[in-house]
Amino acid sequence: MSPRVRAVLENRWRIAGEPGEGWLWPAETKDGHINHDSLKLQHKKALKLAKVRPFDVYSIRHTFLTRLGESGCDVWTLARIAGHSNISISQRYVHPSEDSVLNALSRLTGHNSRHSAENTIPVEGRELRLTDTTSTG
Repeated sequence: MSPRVRAVLENRWRIAGEPGEGWLWPAETKDGHINHDSLKLQHKKALKLAKVRPFDVYSIRHTFLTRLGESGCDVWTLARIAGHSNISISQRYVHPSEDSVLNALSRLTGHNSRHSAENTIPVEGRELRLTDTTSTG
């Protein structure tokens, strides 16, 4: 949990009178808290008011995790951020693009004395030239 999220949650807890039990997001529902159906209804209303193309709320999480993976975040860190118990769960959400895969491979250039910036590797039936992204030119 990030420090900002913790601060928001602690603030909500203090405003609620620092209860020892209860719901973080109480609501006037039969369960006494926000549930999936009420969130779904609010999302549907918001889409209609905003006049945007409908989308599933969960796709925001999926997009975030995919972009995080494409940014170079390692799978263990990504799994921790997502709250996954193991990295195999994270694989459902991460779909690295071909460019991301090639970029990751190119970062290996120069890590082995037998390799140089002129090396190529076979990728999907073609030769990919690895460039040294660490050189200053």
